[in-house]
Amino acid sequence: MEQILTADGRAEALRQLPALLLPWYDTNKRDLPWRINTDPYRVWISEIMLQQTRVEAAKEHYIRFLRELPTAADLAACPEEKLLKLWEGLGYYSRARNLQRAAKIVAETGFPRTAAELKKLPGIGDYTAGAIASIAFGQPAPAVDGNVIRVLSRLLGDGRSPEMLKTAFAEELAPAYPAQRRGDFTQSLMELGATVCLPSSPLCLTCPLFALCKTKSDALPARKQKPERRREDKTLLLFRAGETVALCRRNDGVLKGMYGFFAVGASLSDAQIAAFLRGAGVQNFEIGEKRRHKHVFSHIEWTMLARVIELPDEKQLAAADETAGARAIGMPADTEISPFASLKYFTKAQIEADISLPSAFRWCMELL
Repeated sequence: MEQILTADGRAEALRQLPALLLPWYDTNKRDLPWRINTDPYRVWISEIMLQQTRVEAAKEHYIRFLRELPTAADLAACPEEKLLKLWEGLGYYSRARNLQRAAKIVAETGFPRTAAELKKLPGIGDYTAGAIASIAFGQPAPAVDGNVIRVLSRLLGDGRSPEMLKTAFAEELAPAYPAQRRGDFTQSLMELGATVCLPSSPLCLTCPLFALCKTKSDALPARKQKPERRREDKTLLLFRAGETVALCRRNDGVLKGMYGFFAVGASLSDAQIAAFLRGAGVQNFEIGEKRRHKHVFSHIEWTMLARVIELPDEKQLAAADETAGARAIGMPADTEISPFASLKYFTKAQIEADISLPSAFRWCMELL
């Protein structure tokens, strides 16, 4: 790996990028539904969806979302439950809520045209603002994400941390933007990082920047050691009464505000489940099928045991007391337990059609 370039050398290398990348992009860009046109609403929705989500996973969601909510006004007026159902499978549901908050502003005032103004909207940071400003409005506004950091750190032989590089590259790239096709230039950098300059085993010999590159390997960028995920045990009780299944909204923590099954933040045996329910005042029940599952979030890992709990009717849970149930088996007072009072009953068909059930819980439907 060669020595880091001087400031003048860096600027000269970056100035050469449009002439090298735009012809490559014209020939090699992927056919993606958000590239049909550069309408700011379409660009915005795609960029938010692609945060923390793979391109292939986002494509069908994007098409369905635009079919149901083709304008910012439609998104602003959409009932939250329908919005979350459309977002189902993409995860990080706060993105959808921020989209709607921003859509209510955009529907009233129109889209801001600059990155600085776009960043004032809920859920839009430096990267997304740069992407919308350059792709939709032709502004010389860099959109520096992980792909772009990877490309430029290798190109310039810059071994600083990605956090430092993000700010530096945003400043250095702006003067390199061409007078025309600024949106395509932004996308060409993204595309190169996504398809050629890969995190490991990059396809260097096919890269249009090979002659300029100071690294020609996957040695950069510097890799930050990720903190170990926190591990949590959960027992999910799938209350079923005839054709209906009980769900409740989560009050706090991960997936706050989303529907899920009754959860106890501990691994319970069948005997403990029975004692918990009887202690809570539930007398008539049968413990049915079980299944284990592990779900991994970015910073938490849930190890879950789900048990179907068959009930003769829906009524007896209405007066149940989860606190008394916890005391009956000696659970610590701070153990996470869903409130019985929050349970609502739905048929499986209603859940499939209308309820956004996160993937952390969706696997349980196979037991029902």
